[in-house]
Amino acid sequence: MTMTLERRRTGVDIAVGVLLLIAGVILLGNVVFATVVSVLLLGWTALISGIALVVGTLLRLRSGASWTVALGGVVLAVLGLFILRNSAIGALTLTLIAGSMFLTTGLVRMFGASVVPEARALLLVSGLVSAGLGVWVLLNLTTATLTLLGTLLALQTLIEGVTLIAVGRVRPSSHQPGLPTVAPVVGDRSTV
Repeated sequence: MTMTLERRRTGVDIAVGVLLLIAGVILLGNVVFATVVSVLLLGWTALISGIALVVGTLLRLRSGASWTVALGGVVLAVLGLFILRNSAIGALTLTLIAGSMFLTTGLVRMFGASVVPEARALLLVSGLVSAGLGVWVLLNLTTATLTLLGTLLALQTLIEGVTLIAVGRVRPSSHQPGLPTVAPVVGDRSTV
C-alpha cells in the first residue's frame, strides 16, 4: 500500500503563516538583531547536538557504538562553544561561507547553462544573480556580516509564512489511492 501526499491548508496553517509573516517583518525591521539571533541559535543548536551525539554514543558503548560519531559530536560541541563565545567571529565566518556558496553556485549555474539548452536563459540569469550576490558579500564583509544572515533569516521567515497561508503544508492524503473521491450526498444516512 502506497501513501500519497497532498498539499492542504488548514486554519492552523493560516494562523502560523500570519505569525511567521509578523515575525519576518519584525526581523526585517532590525536585521542586525536577526543576525545575532541566528548566530546564537546556530551556536546553541551545535552545542546541544554535539553533547547529544557524545552522550548517545557513550550510552551505546557496549553495543558497538561508533567512535567517529562521538568525535563528530565533540567537534560539533566545540564549534557551538566557539560560536557562542565569539559571536562576531562566528557571524563573519558564516558570512564568508554564505558569500562563497553564492559565488560558487552562480558560477556552476552559468557554466551548466551550456549543458541544458532548454533552461539556458534561466540558468544564466540565476547564475549571474547568485555570483553577483556572492561577489558583493565577499567585497563588503563588514556590512554583510552585520546584515546578511539576518536578512536571509527574515526573508526565509516571510517566504514560509506566505507559503503556509497560500498553500498549506504537505500531509498524507485523506483518501486511498486508486479509489475515486466522491462527495457524500446531503441527507444520505449511510455517511453518518
